[in-house]
Amino acid sequence: MSLGTDNPKEIDSLKDSRDASSVSAARIGSGMFSRVLNTVGLPRLTVGGFVVALFVLGGMKGLPLHNLLSNSISRFAMNAVMALAMVPAVQCGIGPNFGLPIGLLAGLTGMVSALELGLRGFDGLFVAMIIGGGLGTLLGIGFGLFLNKVKGQEMMVGTYAGFAAVSLMCILWLVLPFRNPELIWVLGGKGLRLTISLKDAFGHLFDKLWRFKIGGVEIPTGLIGVVFGLTAAYKLFEMTKVGIAMDLAGQNERFARAAGVNCEQMRIIGTAISTALGAVGIIVYAQSYGFIQLYTAPLLMAFPAVASVLIGGATPLSASVSNALVGTLLFQSLLATTVPVAQSVVGGDISEIVRLIVSNGMVLYALTRGHGGGNGE
Repeated sequence: MSLGTDNPKEIDSLKDSRDASSVSAARIGSGMFSRVLNTVGLPRLTVGGFVVALFVLGGMKGLPLHNLLSNSISRFAMNAVMALAMVPAVQCGIGPNFGLPIGLLAGLTGMVSALELGLRGFDGLFVAMIIGGGLGTLLGIGFGLFLNKVKGQEMMVGTYAGFAAVSLMCILWLVLPFRNPELIWVLGGKGLRLTISLKDAFGHLFDKLWRFKIGGVEIPTGLIGVVFGLTAAYKLFEMTKVGIAMDLAGQNERFARAAGVNCEQMRIIGTAISTALGAVGIIVYAQSYGFIQLYTAPLLMAFPAVASVLIGGATPLSASVSNALVGTLLFQSLLATTVPVAQSVVGGDISEIVRLIVSNGMVLYALTRGHGGGNGE
């Protein structure tokens, strides 16, 4: 291509200028990408890009995108509170709460207690939350006292404590004196069933509350409202003197002690809030799912919650509400889209296999990306 001149020196000068401009543009592009990477984080970019690719592939395969979006939004709202439960645990200094099953068991106890009392509708749901949240707070205080004795090993000990609590409750579900025929085994009349339907009690109440559609996409307004209501409440707590002290204790224990903060007490408060949120979270999840699942069902539910908050940009030392919400949206959107897209590509019913591969793969990815935050590490 002609450079518009026959002078060799001018031609060389124009070439040098063009090369310099290309290098400068490349540097600007590289700098912008680095800033985006540092701001958003590699885990979020990776998972978010994969989700977008799945939506595009689903559209190419003729899948109804409004259904994929509806499922993604619903799954986000179902699971967001359990991911939110990780935030106070990280902020108080115990790291991701792998003992979350303790809170889940408190929530399950609240639900079966409300059903045993014969409560239905919103009355039953709110009583379940009160019982579950209260029991979760008490158990969280005890769990926090225990974790103060094992500083530096909270995640490992928390995992063991959660597993032990689930195993203990497997026995208690069989021997507790429940009498409601909707809850106990038909044969023998003793012990709670493995799965209990909430259809005639308080199933899908939040999902149906003020629900509407936009372009075929279903918006569970009530369910989302509960999530953001709890989120707003926790944000207000973060602004209080106790909330600031708790965050300071988790960020820099030595400085917090110098400022007169009782770090052990802050760890107990954070653990209690985390456990109570776990209890409320499983109630929100179960009413949306339509069933209560007992015995070993809560065993591994801490791992998706931990993965969500890490994918959202948290680290074992720092977490925020936005990390929990963004991470849950990405993680649950990935699960909601991968299964139908994989089935349309491969054919046949491989939903459970794909779900296990993707969910466990994302958990592993999030845990190995221990610094999921802004630096992208």
